[in-house]
Amino acid sequence: MPRNILLVDDQRDILRLLHSTLDTLKNNDIHIVEAPSGEEALLEASRHQVDMLITDYLLPGMNGVELLHKIRVRNPEVKVILISGMTDRKVRDQMLSAGAIAIFDKPIPLADFLDVVERSLGLVRTIFPPETVDGKDEARRSRLSDLLANFRQDINAHAVILINERGRVLARAGNLHDSSLEVSLLSALIAIHAAGLKISRYNRQETFDSYHVFRGGDHDLFFVPVTSAYALLLAGNGLANDDRLLETISSLLALCEQTEMALKSLGVTSELKPIPLDETAETAKTVPNKTVAKVEPSPSMSEVPPAPEMEAMLKEGAKKKANQKDMDSFWDDAAEKHGSAPLKSDVISFEEARKMGLAPGEGK
Repeated sequence: MPRNILLVDDQRDILRLLHSTLDTLKNNDIHIVEAPSGEEALLEASRHQVDMLITDYLLPGMNGVELLHKIRVRNPEVKVILISGMTDRKVRDQMLSAGAIAIFDKPIPLADFLDVVERSLGLVRTIFPPETVDGKDEARRSRLSDLLANFRQDINAHAVILINERGRVLARAGNLHDSSLEVSLLSALIAIHAAGLKISRYNRQETFDSYHVFRGGDHDLFFVPVTSAYALLLAGNGLANDDRLLETISSLLALCEQTEMALKSLGVTSELKPIPLDETAETAKTVPNKTVAKVEPSPSMSEVPPAPEMEAMLKEGAKKKANQKDMDSFWDDAAEKHGSAPLKSDVISFEEARKMGLAPGEGK
């Protein structure tokens, strides 16, 4: 059975981007309809059964939330994804209370966008396929979730989430204030995680040791890497206040140690993964937990053996020089043998012609 997706945005380039992105889901029967405004979207919704509405918040005429409510009058089961570049808290609360399954900020993380579409419409999971977990791993993950739940209760936080390097949630306790923004938030945090891993390598750290604090807003956020492949996100109110900041960080770092032990039971190591830094680091020698730049003493120019191409050029030059010496010797011998006499009897030299008064401009 085909799924009908209605795309609504007044910017043509955004429509083209989202349409072409959805076209990559080739293994599913999807029919996509575009509309540049809420009014035209309502007209399209009256012609087709809409399974998913993907709309920008700012539209000419009615906004995306108003469009959502009007379409749900006719189709209460429609799944809705809102797109917005607005940060106003009232607008965000309005979008959140509207019941959207996800809210994406611009620029849109396309992989996460497609993953939400697949999961919401029950399509084949191709972007982030579900991991197969046996009974033993399931029990271990359950204990990991219990570890996070106990920490959340002890520190009075809203949420503690363990994510992997792809931004997927491995274990969690609690929820963020705005769960519809979780996908975009985790995507941005993974970018920080990757950047932190690079910085640790530039700094030649033997372990991946750093943390990030974001104070205020919906939550105080703490983001701490556990290993090169996993990180913890802590969210709560007042956790970054001056009187609690150090205590929170200390407790969270202790949780990281316990989490790392739990991850090792799942077969995850804490070694820094070798990643390319830039062209200047290609000669770096990588060993577990440490990257050491290989530095050799600079030999003098006379000690440096020439490259094969240069060696061939030098040999060719020496050969030509030898040939030139042989040619010079030939003409020196000829001149010495014959004196100043010309080599051909019917030819006289310029000097002889001058003595005979035959040179041009002379004898006049």
